[in-house]
Amino acid sequence: ARVKTTRTSDAHAARMKANVQQARATGGNAAVGSLGGAKSSRFARGTRLVHAAKKASWTTQARRCEVQAIATPPKRSEPVEIPDTEDGGPSGMFTNTDPSVRRIVPDPKGRPVVKIVYTVLEAQYQSSLSAAVKHLNETREEFCVQLSGYLLEELRSEKNVAEFKADIQEANIFIGSLIFIEELAEKVLDVVQPERERLDAVLIFPSMPAVMRLNKLGSFSMAQLGQSKSVVADFMKAKKAKGGGGFEDGMLKLIRTLPKVLKYLPSDKAQDARSFMMSLQYWLGGSPENLENFVTMIANTYVPELQNNAMEYAEPVVFPDVGIWHPMAPTMYEDVKEYLNWYDTRKDLKFSKDAPVIGLVLQRTHLVTGDEGHYSAQVMELESRGAKVIPIFAGGLDFSGPVDKFFYNPVTNRPMVDTVVSLTGFALVGGPARQDHPKAVDSLKRLDVPYMVACPLVFQTTDEWIDSSLGLHPVQVALQVALPELDGGIEPIIFSGRDSKTGKSHSLYDRVDAVAARSIKWANLRKKKNAEKKLAITVFSFPPDKGNVGTAAYLNVFGSIYKVLNQMKAEGYDVGDLPATEEELIESVLHDKEAQFASPDLNIEYKMPVAEYQKLCNYSEALEENWGPPPGNLNSDGANMLVYGKKYGNIFIGVQPTFGYEGDPMRLLFSKSASPHHGFAAYYTYVEKIFGADAVLHFGTHGSLEFMPGKQVGMSEGCYPDSLIGSIPNMYYYAANNPSEATIAKRRSYANTISYLTPPAENAGLYKGLKELSDLIKSYGELKGSGRGIAICNTIIETARQCNLDRDVSLPEDDASTLEAEERDTVVGKCYQKLMEIESRLLPCGLHVIGVPPTAEEAVATLVNIAGIDRPDMEKPVKGLPGILASSIGRDIEQIYRSNDLGKLEDVELLQEITMASRNAVQKFVEGTIDSSGRVNRNDFSANLGRLLMGNSEPWTAALKGSKFAAADREDLKNLFDYLGVCLEQVVKDNEIGAFVEAMEGKYTLPGPGGDPIRNPDVLPTGKNIHALDPQAIPTAAACKSAKVVVDRLLERQRQENDGQWPESIA
Repeated sequence: ARVKTTRTSDAHAARMKANVQQARATGGNAAVGSLGGAKSSRFARGTRLVHAAKKASWTTQARRCEVQAIATPPKRSEPVEIPDTEDGGPSGMFTNTDPSVRRIVPDPKGRPVVKIVYTVLEAQYQSSLSAAVKHLNETREEFCVQLSGYLLEELRSEKNVAEFKADIQEANIFIGSLIFIEELAEKVLDVVQPERERLDAVLIFPSMPAVMRLNKLGSFSMAQLGQSKSVVADFMKAKKAKGGGGFEDGMLKLIRTLPKVLKYLPSDKAQDARSFMMSLQYWLGGSPENLENFVTMIANTYVPELQNNAMEYAEPVVFPDVGIWHPMAPTMYEDVKEYLNWYDTRKDLKFSKDAPVIGLVLQRTHLVTGDEGHYSAQVMELESRGAKVIPIFAGGLDFSGPVDKFFYNPVTNRPMVDTVVSLTGFALVGGPARQDHPKAVDSLKRLDVPYMVACPLVFQTTDEWIDSSLGLHPVQVALQVALPELDGGIEPIIFSGRDSKTGKSHSLYDRVDAVAARSIKWANLRKKKNAEKKLAITVFSFPPDKGNVGTAAYLNVFGSIYKVLNQMKAEGYDVGDLPATEEELIESVLHDKEAQFASPDLNIEYKMPVAEYQKLCNYSEALEENWGPPPGNLNSDGANMLVYGKKYGNIFIGVQPTFGYEGDPMRLLFSKSASPHHGFAAYYTYVEKIFGADAVLHFGTHGSLEFMPGKQVGMSEGCYPDSLIGSIPNMYYYAANNPSEATIAKRRSYANTISYLTPPAENAGLYKGLKELSDLIKSYGELKGSGRGIAICNTIIETARQCNLDRDVSLPEDDASTLEAEERDTVVGKCYQKLMEIESRLLPCGLHVIGVPPTAEEAVATLVNIAGIDRPDMEKPVKGLPGILASSIGRDIEQIYRSNDLGKLEDVELLQEITMASRNAVQKFVEGTIDSSGRVNRNDFSANLGRLLMGNSEPWTAALKGSKFAAADREDLKNLFDYLGVCLEQVVKDNEIGAFVEAMEGKYTLPGPGGDPIRNPDVLPTGKNIHALDPQAIPTAAACKSAKVVVDRLLERQRQENDGQWPESIA
């Protein structure tokens, strides 16, 4: 597994699998931690134990080896067969593990056989439940158990569903837990519901309400759950509405207390309810002992053949519901002071006074079921690097309570962690069930430290992940990447795998290594003084291999960099001898404003000898397959690797190398054997290992790093984005309207994205012949009843042909005199409608500068577009301005739109009047907020806006006075402009520079949706960590109704423009 191999995806996957099998074959002691990425020569980073010994005592070292051996997957007798799919890897849609590996068939030896079937979301209960049943079968004389188990994801396979159905039809007891994926919950219902009455017992632990209704223990049932009012239900809703981590704590305490009360109630119903509560306690306890007693209690109480036997079983062993756990600690701690007393008096480790403190968030179920090896490995790796750890856990799905309880200094009440890493892979509040992101964000905002969410492989095995070009499959991406992003989670690094036979988790050492290195780097940003921090600002050539250096989508890059550097200087960063102007800054880096990449005009900051490059870049050999030996032809002078850019004190402004395939930049994205060139690798090697950057800031949308070959989500060490970014915290200014590609940067290059405002879109307007044509149409409208009408119509037709409008509008070949008056109006109306379409096309107004408020013109353009949309789903519905104006003259705006599309001259003109009136009203509104420079006054904005909205003057009403729309509903207008005032405030209140400065100080970046700020003003203010998933954007019935109108209009227009034929396809 350590021989030199090529870097094709197939070879890399084979190498990784070889390491997995080698580790298993040696019992996990030889190739410790080589899982998830081969340690061939390209990853020869030196012995891990030597690295660790520099920072930890030999005592800790020995313990760490023990933990890693435990956390490594057990030996397996033969490889698991994984079916291939079209993408060359295993199925990316669901796990291919065989449920039969969980089947336990006992030797009855004359005992009754109780058949139990279980379905769980995650695999940690598998090994614990299997151990419980095996011990029971070996020691119990009264009965034995046949066990069949299914992971929820396995039910996507029809073959597995058929086996599940057959097992349920023969079962005595069914157990389900955490069944929250709707389409799979329906399959469970379809199979179990018909057998519910026959089954001796059905136990469903926290799951969707429809599945919870399957519960049945004697007379105890949840069949009415959520369908009827009850005092208890109302009490629970009221308590939950009050929020706070105390709700789940209270419910867990209730579960522990209630069985003691119910025990003394005589009715069967009370005893059955007690049995359910006891069962939940056993299940939450999770240990083999608890689960064995659980199975014994249920079988003895509810399986008819065993009800007359008096069996002994112990009460549930109760573990803390929330607390602090450490693999070396003698106990779990429920008080942070007790934990710190133990931790700070440890004899095996000594930490530096200013050691970073990493808070870890763990799932309690892994701890109580004994499946915590991967957690131990992560704790030990962090400590070996000199970091302290506070690993907290919770028994419920709300981790905000433990975060608030354990991550603050009990004396000062200030945060005592420098970075938080969630190892659950789930949302902070709600896990895989119903999430409460506002509550999570509130908790994390108070803590105000970077929040990483590392992912355990839950729904696929290690082998499946290694072999898949997708990496994580879609369900895991949704639950464990997309949902945590709504909390502000960053860096979805896979840190543990799952064994296909035992279901146990094991550490993927190179990934554990990456999580530790990167979390400590983020923590160091809180420790270092600003004057000592080094930042690498990386600029691009956008579009790739086409544009000039230092460009990005909708962004004035160097103007923005200059603003950022000046702010950094004010914050105490060493920015060296900063040029006096933006132009001088450009000249110093590029020497030529129009410089193309690899031109002699670029400043060379560093020449890297080939020997140094090969020593520092541990994957350089893998690039030789595509690019030959270094230095190659790109970013090279024939002897050295060239790094383009310029240093200013502790700031390096660097130019990211190109893709390398000048004529075909997309080749990298689709070729499995492609790789970045040596110059690209040398750039990031310089940034991390020579310049020594504490962080990198990728400036604008977008560069090439995140598009380098590798898995789509869930990088291995063999994926180039992971290799290139190394351990450097990655901040990335990204256009707010491009969440899809921002998501790629977040997931593949571990970027903390910071949104910037795109310039507002303004109407394109008319010019030259089109302007002349517009004037002719206006003349026709005024003179069509006179003798000049026909002549003007002929001129309109001729001018339209000269402007190529005949390609879009059917123009008559005959003289206009042969047409009826109505036909002439239709021809002119069609031309006018096309002109208005051209004129109203939206084009961006210039380029945005980070942190600069909009001009009055930009503010008007933005608000006119926002005002054009009805928003019926808001708490107080807002009507669009065009609709309000149309209603004031007794017209329906939708009917005007339809008539405009048909080219009816009167309505084409009316729509233009509505558009101009809308603009005038908004312009009058904005005028009250601008300063002498023509920009919206950020300093006095609130006072100015207050005067506009709270005073008696209504500038929008004044703007409409004297027009045909003067009778517009004042209440609707007031409601709309109140909303526009809020939107304008958000535009002005951007946090683009502030969010970056806070990130450089090791603080939390608030998350927010990306997208079009016109459609969704919640995108504002900018300066947020963009996420693509927006739960609020899931269409309501009203939104679907509105959308149908728009789509019907579009389809009808397509039909008209295509000789009456409907479109045949969509894209």
